[in-house]
Amino acid sequence: MHQSCVIVVGAQWGDEGKGKVVDLLASHFQWIARYQGGHNAGHTVVIGDHRFVLQLIPCGILRPNAKAVIGNGVVIDPLALTKEVATLESAGISVAGRLFISTRAHVILPYHRLIETAAENAPGRVKIGTTSRGIGPAYEDKMGRRGLRVQDLFDPPSLRAHIQNAVGEKNAIARALYQSEPNAAREFNAEIIYADYLALGEKIRPYVTDTALLLNHAADRGEAILLEGAQGALLDIDHGTYPFVTSSSTTAGGACIGTGLAPTRIRAAIGVSKAYCTRVGGGPFPTEIEGPLADALRQRGNEFGSVTGRPRRVGWFDVPLIRYAAMLNGLDSLILTKLDVLDELPTIPVCVDLHPNGTPRYEERPGWLTSTVGMTDYNQLPPRAREYLEFLAAKIQLDIGMISTGPERDQTIVVASSRLQEILHDVTPASHAAR
Repeated sequence: MHQSCVIVVGAQWGDEGKGKVVDLLASHFQWIARYQGGHNAGHTVVIGDHRFVLQLIPCGILRPNAKAVIGNGVVIDPLALTKEVATLESAGISVAGRLFISTRAHVILPYHRLIETAAENAPGRVKIGTTSRGIGPAYEDKMGRRGLRVQDLFDPPSLRAHIQNAVGEKNAIARALYQSEPNAAREFNAEIIYADYLALGEKIRPYVTDTALLLNHAADRGEAILLEGAQGALLDIDHGTYPFVTSSSTTAGGACIGTGLAPTRIRAAIGVSKAYCTRVGGGPFPTEIEGPLADALRQRGNEFGSVTGRPRRVGWFDVPLIRYAAMLNGLDSLILTKLDVLDELPTIPVCVDLHPNGTPRYEERPGWLTSTVGMTDYNQLPPRAREYLEFLAAKIQLDIGMISTGPERDQTIVVASSRLQEILHDVTPASHAAR
């Protein structure tokens, strides 16, 4: 069986710059498929004067020859999706005939958002730091076998019955969660939701199909498929920093579950990491820093959520974390983003391991105090920047195949003779042959 599929995963807590990476890699692939998450994560791509923030549609849609798939592992807010389609089309990005949505993907409904907001703010609840977009409750309904799937939007009697049954239960849950502030509780009307979602279903109907069949047939033809997730490995529901995690499988294994592609289809897994580290929301963060230096890195790196605008927590590169992510995902290569954010630092601490009490042990690396913004040749980098990269590669025991030196497409270094280059060489002929 031809192994034509490559997985891209975040190797930290998300926000690693996967949007730009997927956009860059998409030129080597005919299909880009999203396998988990919802519209709580934004992937940002900068092309000239245009800045695209995609929340559900894979970044590959920005490449005119690529087709984009929203897999069965994604939870979809149809209203957010139709707005995203409209935004792309208004920017001149053709979507018709290039976007495919799984019939099996589950649907986010209005009461999911209300319940998530209430649960996050309930007295005594450990605050996770969710975006309150209904992602978690939608996954809860999916796993509880009471969810609504995209295909159900096209069966009016079934859709009405599902919403009528659900609304009574969800209104009772909302009242219970909001008992400390009863005026905040909101009653949902089943008929209004039914009418809204019936209409939204008709808007997305042209894109809906059996994407598992679609992708497997493409793989049978030897066409190259890039699989992208929404968050990072340390937010995985099973293997992340539980309970401060997301509601789905963000690791490479989730790509097979969320698309219907077998593990034997997978050619490689590529990780994405910043040259330092960030996370959003609550939970452990061993290398976190605070104060003026943290503020400076946050501003220089524009470390604010693409979707929510929330400031991200910042810290130093964490070697044990990346090695753990590499093990979980079977990473073949690592792409490092935002190297240029470190340009002004005289020294750069790197966490190389943890003390028995869990605190980081750092090694200080000399900074380069020279701008790397926009560099595209590895040999152009300041010697100390190259030394930093080589130090990281040796510590994580992983090939660094690409380096981002700015937010735009062309502000990127592809490392010659890297493992990443070899992987792209293996898949590119098949994808280009059909173009």
